Amino acid sequence: LARFARRNFAAKICSSLSEAVEGIQSGSSLAVGGFGNSGVPENLIKALAELNLNNLTLVSNNCAVDGYGLAQLLEKKQVKRVVASYVGENAFFEKEYISGQLELEITPQGTLAEKLRAGGAGIPAFYTPAGYGTVISDGGFPIKYKSGGKEVEIPSEPRETREFNGKHYILEKSITTDYALVKAWKGDKLGNLVFRGSAMNFNPLCAMAGKLTIAEVEELVEPGEIAPSEIHTPAVYVHRIIKGPTYLKPIERRTLNTGAEIQVPGKGEAKILRERIIRRAAQELKDGMFVNLGIGMPTLVPNFLPQGIKIYLQSENGILGMGPYPRPGEEDADFINAGKETVTLIKGASLFHSSDSFAMIRGGHIHLSILGALQVSKDGDLANWIVPGKMVKGMGGAMDLVSSPTRCIVTMEHKTKEGPKILNKCTLPLTGKGVISMLITELGVFDFEREGGITLVEVANGVTVDQIKANTECSFIVASDLKEMKTN
Repeated sequence: LARFARRNFAAKICSSLSEAVEGIQSGSSLAVGGFGNSGVPENLIKALAELNLNNLTLVSNNCAVDGYGLAQLLEKKQVKRVVASYVGENAFFEKEYISGQLELEITPQGTLAEKLRAGGAGIPAFYTPAGYGTVISDGGFPIKYKSGGKEVEIPSEPRETREFNGKHYILEKSITTDYALVKAWKGDKLGNLVFRGSAMNFNPLCAMAGKLTIAEVEELVEPGEIAPSEIHTPAVYVHRIIKGPTYLKPIERRTLNTGAEIQVPGKGEAKILRERIIRRAAQELKDGMFVNLGIGMPTLVPNFLPQGIKIYLQSENGILGMGPYPRPGEEDADFINAGKETVTLIKGASLFHSSDSFAMIRGGHIHLSILGALQVSKDGDLANWIVPGKMVKGMGGAMDLVSSPTRCIVTMEHKTKEGPKILNKCTLPLTGKGVISMLITELGVFDFEREGGITLVEVANGVTVDQIKANTECSFIVASDLKEMKTN
């Protein structure tokens, strides 16, 4: 009876945004849906910003871009701590954290999704391989810097670890929050919700985790107008519902198919060398594969697929079966990929929330992932998400990807102006330990799965082994069957 005393049997239909956010106080914790600018409960956030609260804790994948969504709360200094997987292109978020004005509990994206789902399901904790052997499991990540950003005031705690069937896992505690703010495409007056496109993302999971969940919808209908099989979030999770008055839904990266040939970023020789890397990576894609591509160079790989090869692209924000960029005028804010680019779907595509997306990854159902890197070690360690004190993009879904059974290929330029990127030991915080299967640079291809460790198996046309050695910090084996790097 105590459970039922907490709420009415149907969601309360709110007549104003101020009524919808009534009761939220300073110091509250909030789970907030959205991925980039997609699926953001923008009206509820705006109403919350007008309450002039402080010391809020936000649990969300990211905080949108400057001036929109949760960024409004950050800019008004209403937030004490953010639990997120990605800082991304929000310059104010990054600046506030690095200068010691904001706490950041960085969390792998799949882990964050599962923390919310498990919290809403009454599961207090769970084991995951994501983050083992990194600062996530070892502790010491600066949750908060002292003012000025040079010394750590609050370090993260190390996680409990355990081995199952020869693989290492870390214990992660689940998340519940005082409130949840979610955005759906359609809802009924009982509180049942339907999401559209990749705007589903974290929204159903936040709805589960909130002790009091407030939903805003684009369309509010009578019970029965939504078919039971179409409901994504049942009304049992929703306490208040309101039809949003207007929606900006800004597109972060409007990428279009204009009919022109896809251009590799860069100029001159740099562009030619990047294309060499991308073309070689495309040779690893086999017909019928389910593939996850990281941002940057990996995103361009499908444009160079061998003739007759068809693959199914998975995006961790909730798409399986991504198609090409939309034609001008057909772009849709509810259909974006993990890089926040506008996309289309192919025939047979499916849509799902972020927890299901990472279940596919964690469970080994995705065949291949291709990621970029800042550094790689001779032991197959990968670093690609942070330069402490300078750049904090966040790991997003990368830690989940590299810790899964999915084969991991890394594409990167062989060196920077400062020196080699293939090192004896990574000097930047790791994304994963011993996780790389293959590394492709503009100079050659390295196999990490051969007996003896890192092995040069292909060399680019016009490049010598001695040149590669001169641009690589660590030693490596040269394959007895060394081949010329294939790009067609």
